[in-house]
Amino acid sequence: MPYDPAADRYDRMPFRRCGRSGLKLPVISLGLWQNFGDDRPVEETEAILTRAFDLGVTHFDLANNYGPPYGAAETNAGTVLGGTLAPYRDELVIATKAGYDMWPGPYGDGGSRKYLLGSLEASLRRLQLEYVDIFYSHRFDPETPLEETMGALDTAVRQGKARYVGISSYPPEQTEAAADILAQLGTPLLIHQPAYSLFNRWIETGLLEVLGRREVGCIAFMALQQGLLTDRYLEGVPAGSRASRSDTLPQEQVTDAVIDKVRALQEVATGRDQTMAQMALAWTLRDERITSTLIGVSSLAQLEQNVATIENLAFTPDELGEIDKILSAR
Repeated sequence: MPYDPAADRYDRMPFRRCGRSGLKLPVISLGLWQNFGDDRPVEETEAILTRAFDLGVTHFDLANNYGPPYGAAETNAGTVLGGTLAPYRDELVIATKAGYDMWPGPYGDGGSRKYLLGSLEASLRRLQLEYVDIFYSHRFDPETPLEETMGALDTAVRQGKARYVGISSYPPEQTEAAADILAQLGTPLLIHQPAYSLFNRWIETGLLEVLGRREVGCIAFMALQQGLLTDRYLEGVPAGSRASRSDTLPQEQVTDAVIDKVRALQEVATGRDQTMAQMALAWTLRDERITSTLIGVSSLAQLEQNVATIENLAFTPDELGEIDKILSAR
């Protein structure tokens, strides 16, 4: 049966303007960092992407090395973008990145012009797209002149292969410098993508001030701290979880003290009639300088639950005070 998107897909999802640009993003965006590689059927990827679109999630965030294996998330998303969702390309914001290890040798990593532009060409082939809406420098590379990295982003826009450009995980000083260089080139810095969560508040010291002053958008990733800010670890480390595999969430981070804080936060969430995950996502959006927050999901049920965060985004001063008290406890 041909896909027919939900007629009410824009009725509930709030959108925020991205910095000083004309682009608006949904407050909840879908990241394809994990769970969209070749270890799952492409039909499941299609089901999640189309359901996300039905729910008003118009922004899909990728990178060249998302998988497994590297490139697989783009290839699988491309099957959907070039097929079922192709008629709706102009209603979607598709982002990809380059900056981390992608292929062997000295030209498959970092921030060089050769790597970034070569990677973008390959990403477009995998995504079955003529352009991406946002192309990111995935990380600051101290071994490459910032002028070269930003010049490559500018070239991508001028070649028509990206509509906007962004940076990810850049410290405040380098963010300011990147914004200056791009402004001089005539391609404004649209957005910054940093890690941000209840347990990782580094952007509150310096970076958010820079982004607000420069009118640059901000989209948070890892808002659920790789599942730690859910109810998943309240009774210990379950088999098969990220903590049990010691990859992106080392088991040593799941301490008794941390779990005690999560339990206390869970009580605040219950008082808000939300899950722990929903409150953690909403908390990242409490600051107007945050344009959107990324979710990563492994099922339709998880997608729908996380998108339901939008039903309660407001916090009372008492709730914020209690959360800060919990987080500051030893």
